[in-house]
Amino acid sequence: MESSCQIEPNDKKGYIKELGNILVREYGKKRFYKPEEVKKAHRQSKWSYMDFSCWGMSVFSSHEDFDAHHQEAGESCDYVGMKSEMLGGLSMAESGSWIDIPDLDIDASWLDFGEAIGGVLGGIGELLAGVGDALS
Repeated sequence: MESSCQIEPNDKKGYIKELGNILVREYGKKRFYKPEEVKKAHRQSKWSYMDFSCWGMSVFSSHEDFDAHHQEAGESCDYVGMKSEMLGGLSMAESGSWIDIPDLDIDASWLDFGEAIGGVLGGIGELLAGVGDALS
């Protein structure tokens, strides 16, 4: 299998914020969005000239849907690794904090900290989970 998920957004926080706003506007608030919905939202974003919608799927789609989408496409992408990197990008954002995410006005349950963070970021996962709960 070949992976096409090599390209990632430089501004992860901005990408997630814009994609989240588009998803909520187009599909309403959901815990997870289908990969097709994420791809459509990506095409409406200012990043449509580069296809890294897969990175958006790692944040906004369920693990099961993410894997099914990539299996069908003949691609091999790492949901947990990509989601962890995207969420790590939020914590490394220019402002020094991703707490600005409430601007998204979406259900924070899509962060799914247990799977993405578990063991990868150690104690930071607990801190982020607490902030995620506060956003819910």
